[in-house]
Amino acid sequence: MNSPESPALDAPRQILEIAVPKGEHPERVDQYLARVIAHSSRSKVQNAIAAGAVLLNGKPLERASYKVHGGDLFQITIPRPPPMHAEAENIPLDIVFEDDALIIINKPAGMVVHPAHGSRSGTLVNALLHHISEFRSDHPGSDPERPGIVHRLDKDTSGLLVVAKTEEAHRNLAKQFFHHTAQRIYNAIVWGNFKELSGHIETLIGRHPRNRKKFAVINEAPLYLKEKEGGGGKIAITDYAILEEFLGFSLVELRLQTGRTHQIRVHMQHVGHTVFGDEVYGGRAMNVMRQDIPQWRSKAEHLLSLLPRQALHARTLKLHHPTTGELMEWSVPLPKDMERMVEEMRKIEKD
Repeated sequence: MNSPESPALDAPRQILEIAVPKGEHPERVDQYLARVIAHSSRSKVQNAIAAGAVLLNGKPLERASYKVHGGDLFQITIPRPPPMHAEAENIPLDIVFEDDALIIINKPAGMVVHPAHGSRSGTLVNALLHHISEFRSDHPGSDPERPGIVHRLDKDTSGLLVVAKTEEAHRNLAKQFFHHTAQRIYNAIVWGNFKELSGHIETLIGRHPRNRKKFAVINEAPLYLKEKEGGGGKIAITDYAILEEFLGFSLVELRLQTGRTHQIRVHMQHVGHTVFGDEVYGGRAMNVMRQDIPQWRSKAEHLLSLLPRQALHARTLKLHHPTTGELMEWSVPLPKDMERMVEEMRKIEKD
């Protein structure tokens, strides 16, 4: 959302509709919308209201202090970002599935999704602009400057990512991710062993108070009312199950019920089992010391040398096809670097 004077408000737009559930607790509309809209804030919402970009039940909303009620329908006009001016590059893509509506890609670790400062080329977007060019020649109404990235993976996270090929597909898929009906399952190698074989993590996640490039747990559960009261974060929910245990490490399955930035990495650090190799959240430090294992430090350092990134992989993606409505599911195995890590940890187990 932009300030009232922003010329971007005259640019091509998309409309986001948000229906307030019945029985919703009364809350200021700027707080409510900032909470439910990804990558938003109260100031952005307030600016959008002042610009007339927020409709309540079909009429312009005039006050940011308005208290939401169950059954309210908000329509928020969001200016699209300007063209990214990325260049098409002939970069091989590991395409798991493709049709006229979407592409499912198995992204390798090390590939950035969007061009940004310091990574103008070699990104997934650069590759998509080249790959989709043939498709777009048959669909002249589509916009070649904006391949439809629906969600993202961190540069050093591998695995499945969906890309929309039409505006209709993008709207449908974005809605599924917004309402958490698209399911994502990850595998991670983490430091340490768990007391329980499965668990549920529910916290508020927000910007780290001292490092704006990081995120952190803001409050503990129960959280619903705390978030409404302005706790400074957004609800994040992760379920985990242990797939295999090693001496000092665990292979974990993680199911996202929400999709906050760095959610898995922050949650694993929060419960004391940092993702192995995660430089940002302490996963390259010696998190576990095993006095009972000969030469433990050298073995752990050897494992760290094998994996120069966080051991996190988006293994499974499940969603409804945006055109047919069919429930579809895709899975990919662990990449070679993580598979080698598992084999090495099994060797340590046998030593």
